[in-house]
Amino acid sequence: MASHIVGYPRMGPKRELKFTLESFWDKKSSAEDLKKVAADLRSSIWKQMSGAGIKYIPSNTFSYYDQVLDTTSMLGAVPPRYNWTGGEIGYDTYFSMARGNASVPAMEMTKWFDTNYHFIVPELGPDVKFSYASHKAVDEFKEAKALGVDTVPVLIGPVSYLLLSKPAKGVEKTFSLLSLLPKIIPIYKEVISELKAAGASWIQFDEPTLVLDLDSQQLQAFTAAYADLESTLSGLNVLIETYFADLTPEAYKTLIGLKGVTAYGLDLVRGTQTTDLVKKDFPKGKYLFAGVVDGRNIWANDLASSLSTLQALEAVVGKDKLVVSTSCSLLHTAVDLVNETKLDDEIKSWLAFAAQKVVEVNALAKALAGQKDEAFFSSNAAAQASRKSSPRVTNAAVQKAADALKGSDHRRATNVSARLDAQQKKLNLPILPTTTIGSFPQTVELRRVRREFKANKISEDDYVKAIKEEIKKVVNLQEELDIDVLVHGEPERNDMVEYFGEQLSGFAFTVNGWVQSYGSRCVKPPIIYGDVSRPKAMTVFWSSTAQSMTKRPMKGMLTGPVTILNWSFVRNDQPRFETCYQIALAIKDEVEDLEKAGINVIQIDEAALREGLPLRKSEHAFYLKWAVHSFRITNCGVKDTTQIHTHMCYSNFNDIIHSIIDMDADVITIENSRSDEKLLSVFREGVKYGAGIGPGVYDIHSPRIPSTEEIADRINKMLAVLETNILWVNPDCGLKTRKYEEVKPALNNMVAAAKQLRTKLASAK
Repeated sequence: MASHIVGYPRMGPKRELKFTLESFWDKKSSAEDLKKVAADLRSSIWKQMSGAGIKYIPSNTFSYYDQVLDTTSMLGAVPPRYNWTGGEIGYDTYFSMARGNASVPAMEMTKWFDTNYHFIVPELGPDVKFSYASHKAVDEFKEAKALGVDTVPVLIGPVSYLLLSKPAKGVEKTFSLLSLLPKIIPIYKEVISELKAAGASWIQFDEPTLVLDLDSQQLQAFTAAYADLESTLSGLNVLIETYFADLTPEAYKTLIGLKGVTAYGLDLVRGTQTTDLVKKDFPKGKYLFAGVVDGRNIWANDLASSLSTLQALEAVVGKDKLVVSTSCSLLHTAVDLVNETKLDDEIKSWLAFAAQKVVEVNALAKALAGQKDEAFFSSNAAAQASRKSSPRVTNAAVQKAADALKGSDHRRATNVSARLDAQQKKLNLPILPTTTIGSFPQTVELRRVRREFKANKISEDDYVKAIKEEIKKVVNLQEELDIDVLVHGEPERNDMVEYFGEQLSGFAFTVNGWVQSYGSRCVKPPIIYGDVSRPKAMTVFWSSTAQSMTKRPMKGMLTGPVTILNWSFVRNDQPRFETCYQIALAIKDEVEDLEKAGINVIQIDEAALREGLPLRKSEHAFYLKWAVHSFRITNCGVKDTTQIHTHMCYSNFNDIIHSIIDMDADVITIENSRSDEKLLSVFREGVKYGAGIGPGVYDIHSPRIPSTEEIADRINKMLAVLETNILWVNPDCGLKTRKYEEVKPALNNMVAAAKQLRTKLASAK
């Protein structure tokens, strides 16, 4: 019985790629240094999978930024502003598309389906001249072959690539991206021909958009694409991989009808109903790559249950045609549990990171083949039983409080218009008030202080003193820049979710459980293993300290319940909404303590609310109902004069704008600049928004510093569709990933633009 891995984490067990990338961008490491680290990581991954007995090992899943940008490079679809003149795409062009450069901004970045991973959105139009401009897929296949590892090269499928793209600036929004299929298929044919010539026997096309709600024209595009590729694919075994959700019956019928396809990869963890489709109708002689090991979470697989599922499928597809696989790429989980030396032994026994999931896949494949490792299965069963019965998982008081939430929608008593009037009397802000999103640059010295405090190398007094000094520096800078509503810069926090999780019960933490979010950005999601509560105040001391340093309003900074949920590894033994309500009650306690401490502006970030939206429209309403309700629970008890902000970033918000309004926040700051201001289109189309709103005026994920004129132009576009009295001026997101030499001039230009427009608006009266 064979085994397969859809994809694997790239950063390395100790984030080797992250640090080398950042050193390369800072011109402290050479291109050769970067290539060597990347090659070493790829080699170790391939050898690890080969050593674990995996038959179908992926190649071309490694990336310096993301796999969609790699495909854009392969197709030579470089926007004209990057002045690419043809030939093999090099690092300069590649990273300019991802990060921008001194003269032009980066391409738009958005979430990869409903994950916290991001991708760079291709910008396409009828005039794009496609060409084969990156041989990465072939080069990496040859690289693995030279190491003695036969791999399955992985490509983003042509239809998913186009469906994940957007019309370039200046191209009609109604332009059919699928009309470009005949232009990109020839490039795919070149790549396939080179892979065949290099000795590939299998090829994997990732077509994850098949799990979305697709119309008949979109489904027909898959049929047309693979019919066109059929002759080129002749002689290869072809795997079409889907993941993250169920296939609709129509999509499943399209998938199994594709010409030239040998195998189908299905997510049987999140696609719980797909198994029924397979049992009803599976084409004879084809392979099923059954994704029974969860690639999105860190819980150990219930091997007995998975084996039962596989045995039922084996009876349908045939013993020699069933391949055990992961549900999706392991990119979305941490690398190796072996690196976790501080995790509690009981909790550790419940977990499996990427390296352990590889072992699980192979153990299931061997069990199906009659070579069951009884000791391994017995140990797994004991861990499953331990987790179900452990008293640390349940808290009766928390469950009772969450149950009591039913029957109320937890809205504030006064409407937002009246609240904004009361808040303005108290805060006395100018029109177009300026603020930032929360974090300020995390310097090397600041990270050292936090690291040494955690390692007990400095005293608590020394730590508090150092953090207070950093807060004072950030407060002074904001006052010098004349920003209206200040933040304390979050110097005590390494991560906006981890910081809160460390102080809430029901959470566990890793030392090296890093997961890539985008580029070199890695996050370390907490593990929610039990019922959640707040034992004591989490932010009140730091917010009060910061407020005592200034007469200007100081925002209390919290992460909202939906974002904590969506950016954690969440327990899978109860519905997600139940866990979210528990977190909401904990944040509610913190909000009310901040208010009592004299904090008049409190920001509850819900950066990931859109990210958790199910991929199926039929499931949207239920998710949005409990997600929005969870946010309202956090602040339903505050006074009218307490201004509640929230923040959202890097997603497509237009389709959930009414739910955003229903959150009933007083002010929302939201990403806007990197996505070509498409957020504003919803207001041009007539949606009325009465609360305060701050669409981001510049992209903080690029080192580029926008001019005052550029920012003023953005604000003017906002004023064309939003009332002057509700508009705020702020960056797209927090500033922690930037350097002070970038932040200071950018914020200075932002404040100058706001003042310039205030003067203009005043003179126009």
